[in-house]
Amino acid sequence: MAKSAAAVLLAVAVAAVLGLVSASLADQGTATYYTVYTPSACYGFQDEGTMIAAASDSLWDGGAACGRMYTVTCVGGTNATPNPCNGGTATVKIVDRCPSPACQATLDLSQEAFSAIGNIDAGKIVIDYNQYGVKEQLSTMEV
Repeated sequence: MAKSAAAVLLAVAVAAVLGLVSASLADQGTATYYTVYTPSACYGFQDEGTMIAAASDSLWDGGAACGRMYTVTCVGGTNATPNPCNGGTATVKIVDRCPSPACQATLDLSQEAFSAIGNIDAGKIVIDYNQYGVKEQLSTMEV
């Protein structure tokens, strides 16, 4: 019994540590939205669905961002629009580039992805984002 209790305590401690580590992986930025999805810099005229995004220069990585998945959550507004967030989370695939200086956000989300996390009327929101898969990889690491 003592060995079993110790194993449970160790599992709880590991989960707590991993929870803290994965929370620290969240980056904060901003999101806007767009409505014309093709052609895209990554996939041309190939339809990649509607849960997609364009990466700003800071995430583009010379095109290596194509296909990367991000989990995105609204955490606040950038203007006086009431209720900029709706409490949702979206997972999006990078299919395009949002180059500066025209790009005014970290991620330019499809309208569908934006509306899953925020109020379209806000136009621009503050987001937390994580590259999808990073947190999951940490939780499977052996301690």
